[in-house]
Amino acid sequence: MNQSFHPTVAQTEINQLFSRSYAEAREKFLAAASRRGLAVDSYELPLRGADGETLATDVALDGSASASKLLVVISGCHGVEGYCGSAIQTGLLELGPDRIGRPGDEDTAVLHVHAVNPYGFSHTRRATHENVDLNRNFVDFSGPLPENRDYAEIHDLLLPPEWPPRPENQARLDAFRERVGMRGFQRAVALGQYAFHDGLHFGGVGPAWSNATFRSILRKYAAKSRHIGSIDIHTGLGPYGVGERIFAALDNPITLARSRQWWGDNLTSVATGTSASIPLTGPIQASLAQESPQATQTNVCLEFGTYPMEQVILAMRAEHWLHRYDCADASMREAIKAAFKRAFYPEFDDWKLAVWIQGREVYLQSLNGLRRAIDE
Repeated sequence: MNQSFHPTVAQTEINQLFSRSYAEAREKFLAAASRRGLAVDSYELPLRGADGETLATDVALDGSASASKLLVVISGCHGVEGYCGSAIQTGLLELGPDRIGRPGDEDTAVLHVHAVNPYGFSHTRRATHENVDLNRNFVDFSGPLPENRDYAEIHDLLLPPEWPPRPENQARLDAFRERVGMRGFQRAVALGQYAFHDGLHFGGVGPAWSNATFRSILRKYAAKSRHIGSIDIHTGLGPYGVGERIFAALDNPITLARSRQWWGDNLTSVATGTSASIPLTGPIQASLAQESPQATQTNVCLEFGTYPMEQVILAMRAEHWLHRYDCADASMREAIKAAFKRAFYPEFDDWKLAVWIQGREVYLQSLNGLRRAIDE
């Protein structure tokens, strides 16, 4: 963004990057790519969107297909979180006279993967149409699946037959949280589970459509890359408007040191407990190493905070309760969906400004780091 702009003008431009629906977000992304003269590769999901629109994961390669260094920018892994990532991607493609989205040299390219979970984006869900948490789906389904016994203990407490939960239900859930601690509670809820198809953070029983699609994209665009950097954009965890940079690669000293060179000493880690997040089973970054084993990997998860964790978890529980039991009360359904969307997408100017400034910064840090990278 041109920093000489008057603040109100700059805010207006930033607001225009954000959307009120998946269909609008997709239209803006496609239009930005078109204005840049970039071809878009669309992978259509054979289902319809909330308003009957086409659902697709759209891919735009900015730079040479023969570039040895590739920066992958991912939005919408958790569907409803796609508003944030989509706005950043659209801005990187077009905002400002200097066109900051351009890679800038022949050996570096940027691959924008827009709405990797288009169903969840359109239908206001984090999960895919299979009710799969995509960021728990990249596991080896040929062997035993990870167990989450703590989640099994509280599954029916998290999603009781009646909503809002009865006081006795909440009391039992509070007692569990008291016993395991807040971090233990977060781990029980969010680690990932593979036993309850209608539950929270369900990792699936096989690769989801979005998993297979993302792998196809990597096989097409990253098969010959020597060094891959990636930014996976999420929302809903941490302080309001703060974009936490979470280390998301193989945990070894060389990769960690290189990642800190790219993103600074404030880079956090789930392994050491410095992140607001916890270790996950089957994150999307696993596929980058699996599909492109020839490439050095430097990956970050960019997580933008919204509201307190208790509020976000309650909104998630309510939305999954709708999925599990349905609800005949249209006004209640709408209220739950609206609260869920707000939990991951605060539509306020200050939050949008913070998202754009930090998203742009992490992008430029990643691009500069990739340009300087020497293959190991």
